[in-house]
Amino acid sequence: QDNQEKKKVLNSLMSGALAGAVAKTAVAPLDRTKIMFQVSSKRFSAKEAYRLIYRTYLNEGFWSLWRGNSATMVRVVPYAAIQFCAHEEYKQLLGSYYGFQGKALTPFPRFIAGSLAGTTAAMVTYPLDMVRARMAVTPKEMYSSIVHVFIRISREEGLKTLYRGFTPTILGVIPYAGLSFFTYETLKKVHADHSGKAQPSPPERLLFGACAGLIGQSASYPLDVVRRRMQTAGVLGHTYSSILLTMRDIVREEGLVRGLYKGLSMNWVKGPIAVGISFTTFDLTQILLRKLQHGGGEER
Repeated sequence: QDNQEKKKVLNSLMSGALAGAVAKTAVAPLDRTKIMFQVSSKRFSAKEAYRLIYRTYLNEGFWSLWRGNSATMVRVVPYAAIQFCAHEEYKQLLGSYYGFQGKALTPFPRFIAGSLAGTTAAMVTYPLDMVRARMAVTPKEMYSSIVHVFIRISREEGLKTLYRGFTPTILGVIPYAGLSFFTYETLKKVHADHSGKAQPSPPERLLFGACAGLIGQSASYPLDVVRRRMQTAGVLGHTYSSILLTMRDIVREEGLVRGLYKGLSMNWVKGPIAVGISFTTFDLTQILLRKLQHGGGEER
């Protein structure tokens, strides 16, 4: 029993790590562009986003579009591994608490399991997110490597800077992770109930994941903008001391929708693709690992 549990946790960690790495690498250029808009007062439009991507490519080369992706990987691999693994464990815990063991959770525990999983992962890996945001908005002369970012921030701004923007991150993660996992699990359950098939096909999983990403990211987007501003304040000459003051400054300077929802339309392209790839990769890797271990044993 103990051995089975260890195998299950290891499978979840490995599947989650791969899911995060594949999804984030696929959308890295869009991610970098979105962060650059979020932390500036420039107005966002699809045309401006295309111009920024093209200018970056001309000035810094093709691979510069993936600048900060090494920091993203250092963060996203443990983040996704912890999040997916924690989600499986929280589902089990809540299942036994509410008496649903072996069955699908009801909506509220389903949302709670997702929120707790996201919060757990964010708490453990937050400084890496901070480093990645700094690398995305600065020229490579300023920070030569991930370690260099850590050294410069701790020396010049103090160690507590590594957790600047932590509160809006957690406040954003609760609805984002909760709604993402909730939507994906719910769509899988509705599909199973109506189609009679135990498992959705890979394209169906991608579609369910895309819907999950769209809903989750739209709900938590303003807090994502706030945390990016707070994370990069030190290198962009701003002083954002709290969530409410940051929000107030953004709204005053750029307007409510144009400021707090800047880059959301890009997220509606990037988010569903990333979340769809992530959930699908996780599920299919889990199924593959179980088959390898049980010689074609049962699927989830």
